[in-house]
Amino acid sequence: MKPREIFIAFATFTLLTIGMVSIFWSSVLWSLIVFLPIIIIGVYDIIQRKHAIKNNFPVIGRLRYLLETFRPEIQQYFVETETEGTPINRMFRSLIYTRAKNQNDTTPFGTKSDVYRVGYECMAHSMYPKHHDEVEQNPRVLFGGKDCKQPYNASLLNISAMSFGSLSKNAILALSKGAKLGGFAHNTGEGGLSPYHLEGGGDLIWQIGTAYFGCRTKDGNFCPDTFKKKSLLDNVKMIEIKLSQGAKPGHGGILPASKNTEEIAKIRDVEPHTEILSPTYHKAFNNAEGLLHFVQQLRELSGGKPVGFKLCVGSKEEFIEVCEAMKKTQILPDFITVDGGEGGTGAAPIEFTNSIGLPLREGLSFVVDSLIRYNFKDNVRVIASGRVFSAFHIIRLIALGADTVNSARAMMMAIGCIQALQCNTNTCPTGVATQDKSLMKGLDVNDKYVRVANFHKKTVDSYSEMIAAAGLSNGDEIQRKHILHRLGPNKMVTYNELYPELQY
Repeated sequence: MKPREIFIAFATFTLLTIGMVSIFWSSVLWSLIVFLPIIIIGVYDIIQRKHAIKNNFPVIGRLRYLLETFRPEIQQYFVETETEGTPINRMFRSLIYTRAKNQNDTTPFGTKSDVYRVGYECMAHSMYPKHHDEVEQNPRVLFGGKDCKQPYNASLLNISAMSFGSLSKNAILALSKGAKLGGFAHNTGEGGLSPYHLEGGGDLIWQIGTAYFGCRTKDGNFCPDTFKKKSLLDNVKMIEIKLSQGAKPGHGGILPASKNTEEIAKIRDVEPHTEILSPTYHKAFNNAEGLLHFVQQLRELSGGKPVGFKLCVGSKEEFIEVCEAMKKTQILPDFITVDGGEGGTGAAPIEFTNSIGLPLREGLSFVVDSLIRYNFKDNVRVIASGRVFSAFHIIRLIALGADTVNSARAMMMAIGCIQALQCNTNTCPTGVATQDKSLMKGLDVNDKYVRVANFHKKTVDSYSEMIAAAGLSNGDEIQRKHILHRLGPNKMVTYNELYPELQY
């Protein structure tokens, strides 16, 4: 017999048996409390036509959907090893948590990584390492080119772009207060300047996206007057024009209607309780020269603060066009942020997250080499953003030419994110990526902001220790030759070989 037939036979036999027994013993009817709901569910499963599994396997077929619901948790807690798990494996999640809590972050019994797998990377150390006191501590990088009147001295590691709306107000407060305590910067994301960014008191990089949230007219165009007023705030240290982000290059930002509250809509100048899709392009410009003139306009309106743009590299020819336009107009951005195709997001189509945009290291090396070729690198700082969880991740990006790095997901984990993968559903269980007030209450700002500062400090300290181990005094001395990459069982190459300087 097939499962459907077995269920029909079971239901018929159960009801008949209970009916016959009740003639002599009425108390048996209480058993219907157990059996009747099961029978009703099974009958419904047979009648419905939406789910074939339920129709073919009444009642028991529902176990498949139940297990599927909890699959991520089962995988994360009971199946994956220390070095498995995506987007961030357990080893790095544990590292972030222990550093954020200021706990012992050392590990016993040696590495858990397979050092002979293809793709394994390591740093070449020196036989003559530097003493701790000989190495630059808490490194800073000055942002501000020839036309900048208010340069900013940034930390090596800063918080990458995450908007209020995507994150809860408690998460934004914790990040901003943590940035203030640790002396580093917090990128607002394209969602605009919120009261919580300002209340936290940290240094801010105000990101201007294609929708111009917080500095837009009613028809969605850029509003110079509103921008000028907000950009002059003391907390705002730099301005970043978002061309694209690694997780969804060529695709506008997405804010689900469930997250678009009255408060968020007011900050963004949009209609509340509606899904907000940012345009895929900027209305203020449509070519390389237009981009640079927009950079110049924002720099002037902000009183000479550093202005740059963020992109995930796609068409290399288009970036070369930007370099040519910089040469022609002599308008230089103060910085360029390079995001990688592996970057994170709260919501994006899987085709974009998986299959569009160059990975960070390829994109970063190309941008750096292009700026060197045009003699712009000394005047244009480069920020790298994408999967930065440890000091080694920082060092390999510095080796490719980055001046500073940004991290988003590690900072989220520092305030409690458990990689529940519910950022796009408004049901984040830790209160980080939700606008559900009952959930965000669980995020204690006074506890979490200290963890943000802890993670930053311990990671930067580890960076300095690694620099010392390589016999170097500061990050300026890191070169591509210091990073090794395994191509095969018996072949390792340096980044010099893996990412050779561009030949024109």
